[in-house]
Amino acid sequence: MNHLQGLLQDGLIASGHVEHAAIIRRKDSSLRASSVGFLLDPDEISYIVKLFREPTVLRHEGFQLNSTGFEYQCLRSDKNSIYGRVSDGPGGGAILVKTATLVILATYTASMYPSVCVETCETFADYFRDKGK
Repeated sequence: MNHLQGLLQDGLIASGHVEHAAIIRRKDSSLRASSVGFLLDPDEISYIVKLFREPTVLRHEGFQLNSTGFEYQCLRSDKNSIYGRVSDGPGGGAILVKTATLVILATYTASMYPSVCVETCETFADYFRDKGK
């Protein structure tokens, strides 16, 4: 297990507040780590990185993640964070947080507290920000 994979597992998945997670390097839109069974194809990874470019459009149109099979209503979108909830379906949502070099993606289910998932993901991103990543 690589270092980022271990951090993802221990910092996000093991918290019990995140269903699936991924760490994406922004520079080349490459997947650096992901939770077991959470598969993102290269086009989706590029799409995720580009979501941060137009936060006002994103707030109106929402976003879709093929890896989860859901469309998300955007609840918050700014230069560093995107929060969305499943538009139609079983509930749950997705949190995307940008650092200097990475994008952290975390999903949660309807049985999880969104605010705790947000806090877990933002704290995880702060760890990388403190390291200049």
